[in-house]
Amino acid sequence: MVAFDGMLADGFSMPVDRHANASDRSRSPLHGRRIAVTGGTAGLGLALVRELGARGARVAFVARKRVGVERVERELVGTHGVIGDISKKEDIHPIALQILGALGGLDILINNASTLGPPQLELLADTQCEDFEHALATNVLGPFRLTKALLGSLAGSAREGYGVIVLNISSDAAFNAYPSWGAYGASKAALHHMTRIWSEELKSDGIHFVSYDPGDMDTALHRAAVPDADPSSLKRPEVAARELADAVEIAIVRSVGAPEAMATALVR
Repeated sequence: MVAFDGMLADGFSMPVDRHANASDRSRSPLHGRRIAVTGGTAGLGLALVRELGARGARVAFVARKRVGVERVERELVGTHGVIGDISKKEDIHPIALQILGALGGLDILINNASTLGPPQLELLADTQCEDFEHALATNVLGPFRLTKALLGSLAGSAREGYGVIVLNISSDAAFNAYPSWGAYGASKAALHHMTRIWSEELKSDGIHFVSYDPGDMDTALHRAAVPDADPSSLKRPEVAARELADAVEIAIVRSVGAPEAMATALVR
């Protein structure tokens, strides 16, 4: 049975197989796939690096701090850490070159890294311009620039018949106007709409764009936003990572032998 969670770029749902087990993962369609994950040393990003690696994917991950990157590389042998800040234009091409150098190409890009903007939630009228700019630089411009820098490699994989996906992590704040979530919500709304435009522009090239909302998770970002939230009411990042990986697997399987079937596999 397939359940449906997450929001796609065109507003439909993404399939999530809740019944996958360890033996299923040993035969994963993700085996050997070259995947890059931004924000890969904490929260959902770290959970994705673990989950994708466990399914046999070749994973490169990006994070700002050397100590975190080295820690994850030691823990998850075989992964490739890249130190860089996606909010900084000058870091983008070095990040892209290191990803491609480590993996030899790219099949799936997961733009996961994000920020609230302000250190804590604030009304828009109280939000510093610099904090709003930082939210846009991290949550919108970063994914735009990195995707653009990697498009050549992604297009090459698509021409070889691989299921190529750019998956942008979204939020319900992209659709709902929550007071005090202004910088984050506006930036996620921009990311969501940008994903829709990328999708329309590049679907004929076999590059499929997905905007995915994993739900409220017990992460450092959520704790900074809502410090009094009950952790037991929040989804664990490991669960969200498993759901997301299941969904991508289903999309890949359904697209085999049908170059235009990827989008259909993600929409039902």
